[in-house]
Amino acid sequence: MLLLHSVGEATVRAAASGASTRGTPRVRTLEARISVARVENHGVASGMAVTDAGRTRWQALAVCLVAGGMCLLDVSIVNVALPSIRTGLSADDSDIQWVVAGYSLAFGVALVPAGRLGDARSRRAVFMAGVAVFTLASAACGASQSALWISVARVVQGLGGGMITPQVSGFIQNLFKGAERGRAFGLFGATIGVSTAIGPLLGGLLVQLGGQDLGWRLVFYVNLPIGLLLLVLARRWLPVVPPGRRQSLDPVGVLLFAAATVLVLLPVVEGRQGQSLASRPWWLLGVAATVFAVFFGWERHWARRGRETLVDLSLSRVTSYVFGVGLGMFYFAGFTSIFIILTLYLQNGLGYSALQAGLTQMPFAVGSAVAAFVAGRIVERFGRALVVGGLVAVTVALVSIDVVVPHVDGDVGLKVAPLLLLAGVGGGFVISPNVTLALDEVDPVRAGAGGGLLQTFQRVGSAIGVAVVLAQFFDGLASSRGDAAEAFSAALHTTIGLIVLALALGLVDLGRRRLTPEPRG
Repeated sequence: MLLLHSVGEATVRAAASGASTRGTPRVRTLEARISVARVENHGVASGMAVTDAGRTRWQALAVCLVAGGMCLLDVSIVNVALPSIRTGLSADDSDIQWVVAGYSLAFGVALVPAGRLGDARSRRAVFMAGVAVFTLASAACGASQSALWISVARVVQGLGGGMITPQVSGFIQNLFKGAERGRAFGLFGATIGVSTAIGPLLGGLLVQLGGQDLGWRLVFYVNLPIGLLLLVLARRWLPVVPPGRRQSLDPVGVLLFAAATVLVLLPVVEGRQGQSLASRPWWLLGVAATVFAVFFGWERHWARRGRETLVDLSLSRVTSYVFGVGLGMFYFAGFTSIFIILTLYLQNGLGYSALQAGLTQMPFAVGSAVAAFVAGRIVERFGRALVVGGLVAVTVALVSIDVVVPHVDGDVGLKVAPLLLLAGVGGGFVISPNVTLALDEVDPVRAGAGGGLLQTFQRVGSAIGVAVVLAQFFDGLASSRGDAAEAFSAALHTTIGLIVLALALGLVDLGRRRLTPEPRG
């Protein structure tokens, strides 16, 4: 309780410091009265102990920020625990890939339908259900007795995270307006940066504290007290928003999209221990292409009936959005994989502890968090050139790491720290600005659907990228008879290739914008 109260007090103080310079006391008092009236009319007062409407909004934001941070923390915190999970559960290469890719895939597929469910039914109810699912799945992950157990639990955990995340942005849209909304989204962005930064370090500390068997379980159990506290405070502080217009959740579209993505993953994930990539069932990609074709046919059919589809097909006519989605998907496919293969190389190849591996990744996370904060202030000035510059920095840093690592004797983590810092700064100039630029020509009425779909493709890109890069790492490890440095280099080449594809899309979009400038909406 003390943690959430502290976050709540901090957000209230942040709001107060910004609000003191805006408007007159009379206007602010009137706004507060209107807000209180709305709360009472919707029956929120009976379910909330706090009656000051302004204070309650920022406390509600604190609940949302902690929940969003918990979901994102679970992406980076698990990476340093992968070697311990592999040893503790006697997991093979495929199992480790599912532990990472299964979470991202389920997270991405759940985003759009969960967002619509929150809009149409009850945002607070969907948020609390997501927290409950995520918390229970975390407990199941920590209690896992087999590789299959933890793989399934991670998929369920991803579904819970996918239910929570769209409600966070939805609550910010509902509770804040104007400059306050910008400040609230800024705090959410800072939460993302902090979660990414402390994840590897916290994971390393927990593995170090609990030892080889218990340590990786603590990485999941740490979510239990946070989740239980969130359920209590969500009931107390989150408002009950009246149900909106009923929308189709497009269950057939969701299932077809998920099935096609799983078929893409299967050839790279489901291989026997030591089986070469060339002997995998690549014919499944043809089946996946067929299912994707059926999916798009279904989406057109469902749209003609006047129903909401998983993919808003009208967005395909917005050129900047198409480039933004493609760039984000390729970048996340490479970006997410970097930490995993670096962790495996450091721990399995060089004998680093989980804590040492986590500390090695800190420069990237810190650079990314700081650059993301700066990028939010300058993206309108530099536009797509900012993203292109960030991608160039990431590419230069990764190529340099590939060149330097084979020639470094001892203290590898320390000696590549400046390059990881450069990669982090570059990454900070990519993610949030790309979202802004992808949506800047989208009709505001469709911005919600566009943002949700953008995140979906980012998560699906992460799942596919992780599966492919890890498969290449394990294949290189087998073919080189355990040479982790050679396996790391081969997998890093694929990661660099994915980043370069994102860079190519960025350059094309930059040229298009300069040749045919359009006003931003």
